[in-house]
Amino acid sequence: QVQLVESGGGLVQPGGSLRLACVASGLSFNTYAMGWWRQAAGKEREFVAAISRVNHTPYYGDPVKGRFTISRDNAKNTLYLQMNNLIPEDTAVYFCAAYDGSYYFNSEMVGHWGQGTQVTVSS
Repeated sequence: QVQLVESGGGLVQPGGSLRLACVASGLSFNTYAMGWWRQAAGKEREFVAAISRVNHTPYYGDPVKGRFTISRDNAKNTLYLQMNNLIPEDTAVYFCAAYDGSYYFNSEMVGHWGQGTQVTVSS
């Protein structure tokens, strides 16, 4: 069974940083494009970032460009999201995603989701 387990969420002040991790099991990690999505209370699930399976090319949603960095360690079956200069609008549940398709901005291309980890940015 495929499992994606997120960690690293929590409460942080505006301007602070967090590093999320997603450990994958039950799949050939290096054959999957991976990504992060987030969902704030009362809002639709929003694309945050993705990283390709071949060249590890990163992609970012406009609200996080210049502040977040996605990376992966295939030897550890782990996906990361480094979040810097956090703002209250970043408050959401963050979900790890493994893609079945190649269009990373479409949630229908996601084959497997993690359970999510809460990120709260507040003073």
